[in-house]
Amino acid sequence: MRFLIITLLLCSSAFIYGQQPPPDGGLGSPGPKPPNDLMCRVFFPPELVMRNQKAIDLTSEQQTAIRSEMQKSLPHFTELQWELSAEEEALAKLLKASQPDEAQVLTQLDKLLGVEVNLKKVQLGMMLRIRNLLTTDQQEKLRQLKRDDRPGGDQRPPPRDDRP
Repeated sequence: MRFLIITLLLCSSAFIYGQQPPPDGGLGSPGPKPPNDLMCRVFFPPELVMRNQKAIDLTSEQQTAIRSEMQKSLPHFTELQWELSAEEEALAKLLKASQPDEAQVLTQLDKLLGVEVNLKKVQLGMMLRIRNLLTTDQQEKLRQLKRDDRPGGDQRPPPRDDRP
């Protein structure tokens, strides 16, 4: 069971943090920051909380409640991942045709996106409930730990000198 929970944690954080489009906003056109940027700022990957239990002074009651939230989410998360894989496979099959039918492809894409939305809702709900179990001080410590985990810490790159 512990292996499944750890797998859930790794998958869920990879899902939220790995879904970010390229820095240019995707598709080669500049645009607003991706919504996941907000997710990165306001939520904490469960493994970050687990890895820093002592550093943030997590109580045994909080540990129990977080474990419970993760265990409640695990069956939904696993089922939706299976569904997602099946829908991706079905879409890939349609796209492999030499002349894919646009209506079928778009219908299948809608199915795939529907499963993705449900998966993100389960994940977001779990992360929100975990965050709500943390005190303001614990959340601030986790924000600092996230900044420190980034390459180069919280340092910004030096400004470029574009003068000729």
